[in-house]
Amino acid sequence: MILLESRLPRAVAPCTRAFTMVHYVRSLCLLLLVTGLAAFAQVPPELSEEARKQYNAGLKEAGTLIKEKQFETAGTKLDALIAQRPREPQARFLKGVVESELGRADSAMTIFRELIADYPELPEPYNNLAVLYAQKGEYEQARLALETAVRTAPNWAVARENLGDIYARLAASEYERAAKLDRDNKTAPAKLTMVRNLLAATPPAKPKS
Repeated sequence: MILLESRLPRAVAPCTRAFTMVHYVRSLCLLLLVTGLAAFAQVPPELSEEARKQYNAGLKEAGTLIKEKQFETAGTKLDALIAQRPREPQARFLKGVVESELGRADSAMTIFRELIADYPELPEPYNNLAVLYAQKGEYEQARLALETAVRTAPNWAVARENLGDIYARLAASEYERAAKLDRDNKTAPAKLTMVRNLLAATPPAKPKS
């Protein structure tokens, strides 16, 4: 997930709520694995018990393929699941993860935006969308997405930490601008150095599944 060797917001695994940003933005996607999405991604009840078991098995298989970094194969599996249940969010969410891992940021962002439109109560798509915004250097958009995630899930520590990282990144940008506008300013460069050191000193979070 870029600049000043800083750490960007971490992407989330629905159940573990863990993720990363910046040069480590790719770690973000692996954190969005299948196990945690069960809370909001229920296969519609009209499926028979056997069909539901098969569908859930497909989701589990896709999650395993993602963990094993077999992203193309996972994407094919998820496409079949999405065709079967177009509105079911978990397969779509994992498809966004796959697209992110394959470097298809625009496609992944489209998926997360569509999930937000269909399920505005879910914080995870906001969080992952924010990670992708940050990867592109669009920190204001990342801030807005994370602030929405926090409003949706006030007790979600991961989103709050990511939001703090974005605030720090935005603060660094403003300190840098202030220093350039006023060459005699002594405090802005000192604050910029402090924020840069803070961001650089924090190791990237490890994916958890």
